[in-house]
Amino acid sequence: MDMRSLTFAFAGFLFVLGVGAYVVTGAQSVTALIPAFFAAAFALCGVAAGSYRRHALHAAAALAVLGLLGTARSLTKIPALLGGGDLERPAAVAVQAIMALSCIAFVALAVKSFVDARRG
Repeated sequence: MDMRSLTFAFAGFLFVLGVGAYVVTGAQSVTALIPAFFAAAFALCGVAAGSYRRHALHAAAALAVLGLLGTARSLTKIPALLGGGDLERPAAVAVQAIMALSCIAFVALAVKSFVDARRG
């Protein structure tokens, strides 16, 4: 799968994550849609990759790093979440952790793609 297709797939995943979180939490807070907002930005990067491939895909990788930085603190709460600890908003922790882990995977695949393209 090329990086443009992966960017669109990642946008779809984040959209489903954001809308799903919003629905599951009873539509109480628009912040549950943050992954969906990131999805829109990733989709724009995917569209721009048609004409400005290198720049758009680097922007998508930078966006994933920003997503990771915004959600990384949730990774420290995973043991409490899995252990049934007392968390104020367990659904938010779960969604943030999923987004953080998926951003890590996207950045890793992007770096691999950039290295492969440079070698090729």
